[in-house]
Amino acid sequence: MLHYNTMKHALGCAAALLLALAAPATAAPRVVVTLKPLHSLVAAVMDGVAVPTLLLPNATSPHTYSLRPSETRALANADIVLWVGPALETFLAKPLASIATRAEVIGLAESAGLALLELRQAGIGEHVHDHGDAHDMHFWLDVGNAQQVVTFVAATLAQRDPENMARYAANAVRVVEQLRALDAELAILLAPAAQQPFLTLHDGFQYLEARYALRGLGTLTVNPDRVPGAKGMAAMRAVIADAGVACVFGEPQFPAALGKALTEGTSARLVVVDSLGAAQPAGPGAYGATLRGLAQAFAGCLGLTP
Repeated sequence: MLHYNTMKHALGCAAALLLALAAPATAAPRVVVTLKPLHSLVAAVMDGVAVPTLLLPNATSPHTYSLRPSETRALANADIVLWVGPALETFLAKPLASIATRAEVIGLAESAGLALLELRQAGIGEHVHDHGDAHDMHFWLDVGNAQQVVTFVAATLAQRDPENMARYAANAVRVVEQLRALDAELAILLAPAAQQPFLTLHDGFQYLEARYALRGLGTLTVNPDRVPGAKGMAAMRAVIADAGVACVFGEPQFPAALGKALTEGTSARLVVVDSLGAAQPAGPGAYGATLRGLAQAFAGCLGLTP
């Protein structure tokens, strides 16, 4: 009888072990990220665990956008939504409140402990507008802020998904080291550009300027939704002439005719650059490729690279 009971107990333990092994592991959180550079950082932290969903497609302005059905479903099914915040993805505030009802919605600008710069008050020829304590939301162009995002996201995911805590932590350490190397690479590339004056169509590059001591003389507009007037265009053309500006940097979402009208007949060359990485495949490598592309475009236009 003892032998039978011992065998019965052993078989019971074996069955319980098999059931435990067969039981599915707790699913990783379903994460939605709005912008490709931030999605890239999150994807790198989640590497080997799950793939986050990128909400906004390429060459899309985060200021104005209408969600497609597939994007609405992604928000409805999300466990975590990571966005910059209502000051940038202005179209998304209402959908998040009404659609992403089951998700933890995290505004990185407020939550990730970033070094934020104040929003500049006006473009060249524009009236000064008092934005109060508003901040510039293009913070991912500072590699130091990208490191903070990685650390914050790893801690957030570990709290929601403790089974994969070690993977998130190891990924974060690796990605931060890669970002430090990227920062050093960009500093070397852009160091000779520090004294070269340039202008931008939209005030979207302040963090890049501050990080690498670039000499931006101003911008056509601080608000991409505001159509520049004739006064602003004339004032910016005067700056081009007076300062000997060789480069004006635009972005894909700005009409080509605007940049052409600004630079035509001047010594300046219009170069379209992209802080959102539209040309880069989404994934862990997109952030580094986007920042390298920006740095190479700035240095190249200013005649500082072969």
